[in-house]
Amino acid sequence: MDSHSKTEEAGFTPASRIAAIGVSKILQIGARASAMKKDGLPVIILGAGEPDFDTPDNVKEAAKAAIDRGETKYTALDGTPDLKKAIAEKFRRENNVDYALDEITVATGAKQILFNAFMATIDPCDEVIIPTPYWTSYSDIVEICGGVPVLIPCDAEAGFRLKADQLEKAITPKTRWVLLNSPSNPSGAAYSEADYRPLIDVLLRHPHVWLMVDDMYEHIVYDGFQFVTPVAIEPRLKSRTLTINGVSKAYAMTGWRIGYAGGPKALIKAMAVIQSQATSCPSSVSQAASVEALNGPQDFLKDRQASFKHRRDLVVSALNAIPGLTCRTPEGAFYTFSGCAGVIGKVTPRGKRIEADSDFTDYLLEDAHVAVVPGSAFGLSPFFRISYATSEAELTEALKRIADACAKLA
Repeated sequence: MDSHSKTEEAGFTPASRIAAIGVSKILQIGARASAMKKDGLPVIILGAGEPDFDTPDNVKEAAKAAIDRGETKYTALDGTPDLKKAIAEKFRRENNVDYALDEITVATGAKQILFNAFMATIDPCDEVIIPTPYWTSYSDIVEICGGVPVLIPCDAEAGFRLKADQLEKAITPKTRWVLLNSPSNPSGAAYSEADYRPLIDVLLRHPHVWLMVDDMYEHIVYDGFQFVTPVAIEPRLKSRTLTINGVSKAYAMTGWRIGYAGGPKALIKAMAVIQSQATSCPSSVSQAASVEALNGPQDFLKDRQASFKHRRDLVVSALNAIPGLTCRTPEGAFYTFSGCAGVIGKVTPRGKRIEADSDFTDYLLEDAHVAVVPGSAFGLSPFFRISYATSEAELTEALKRIADACAKLA
């Protein structure tokens, strides 16, 4: 028996830290839907968490110019001085928060920011409070880093937002972080200053608990909603808050892979240690493009915001017109998180009983050829997420198919 055969016979055992963690459900559904499309089926995919707009021309030109200047080498570990200056100015201009350059970090996407922060701070059994529904990576990253996700259900009646009494009850001596996302993926719910204030008051009573805020969808808000980040409301929290953002959503730069954060100098330094042994610096060209994104014209953001709002209204109205489905109007992001309790227990034309939201989303994919993501993937059932970051024509057709599919349920 050769060595290759011996290896196959021995099998592969993953590390215990990932034994219970799989590839993102969103990616699994996307891959399945893409395979169906390749087979010739007319599948409409409403699962992608990225804008359908292109990266602005001035940003692309800045990247080309950087290449022409030969800026294709390694940069400073956690961000070029020019990009850190642009980020610091962005925080001052848009958030009324001051961060020094050594209080800012840049990484290969906001996901790496999260990973760096948790890896640098979490010891075994440390707890991280995460309101649900939540972006699927939050809890998985906590577990990989040895922590314990403490998931707090936040239902539609509460606006999918964490309440002060829930936070107070969840805090223990082992609590290390509270992680908040506004506007939220997947619910689109956002925290106003009035929503944040009671949570801030709880945190002020528990000085051992740090706050992590994911502001990635900051520029995608509707109906006059006033975005605010917690440190701007309560400067006393600045010494134990990591404020995360990036260029992916607002500037349609998902593939450029740049995320950034502001936080206490000691934390930023510890995060750099992790990054130094993982990816080292982010892409030099992507950083040059991000400088232009943050410093350049911002007027296009309003136009894109208006386009998303139009699509949001289309989707919310259509979903609420379908018997068995309910859809709260989100304050931001480009997702709806709709209740499907009214179809649980019904039977499909093929005779399959819908027992859970995942059964419903499977039915929509298999019979209506519409790919959406079940709420169970985000920690709250029975719901499903639609990304309306696609064309109005596709949305209209997908919503018609969903309505027809629901009408066929017995």
